[in-house]
Amino acid sequence: MSILQLRIELLHIEPLIWRRIQMPGDCTFWDLHVAIQSAFAWNDSHLHEFRRGGDGGNDLRFGIPLDEAGDGLLRPGWEHRVADVLTLADPALEYAYDFGDSWEHRVVLEDILEPAPGRRYPRCVAGERSAPPDDCGGPGGYQDLLATLADPADPDHASLHAWASSQKGQRGRFDPEAFDEQRVKFARPGPRLKRLLADRR
Repeated sequence: MSILQLRIELLHIEPLIWRRIQMPGDCTFWDLHVAIQSAFAWNDSHLHEFRRGGDGGNDLRFGIPLDEAGDGLLRPGWEHRVADVLTLADPALEYAYDFGDSWEHRVVLEDILEPAPGRRYPRCVAGERSAPPDDCGGPGGYQDLLATLADPADPDHASLHAWASSQKGQRGRFDPEAFDEQRVKFARPGPRLKRLLADRR
């Protein structure tokens, strides 16, 4: 089985926040969604969608259809493999998470590798900077949060530091510049999908 090496960049924030992850070659878009949530320490508490524009407006969209009727355009991510869509010749798509905060990511297939003996996948092999905490208000809200965290005189400084430090994936005081790929722990997509489908019944 081949390994997909993907770079995921969080858009509309400077300096850049990004991750490089390696996924099994047969992974679905649901598997990739769960891996991105783990790599960015998101809470997976909001809707998401993978998008790629096609010729003549024939867009490809993968996510969680809200009902069986739907518009037929949003395909269940767990039924479609990433390798059937992304190729080295046509390697990019978008990933949106939390349509209120509008976290937008660019996902690029960088390489197709042979698996390393004894190594488990998915795995995170590189990245820079902490991801913004979930529910902090999108890129604009995150910039406001950073300004408050950097200003000890701000009346909300202490409470927002405590809140940011309590979010998923944080160890100790929140540091927007910190990231250690060795600390990324990937959630299992199977049980999460089972719970999702049970809730939809």
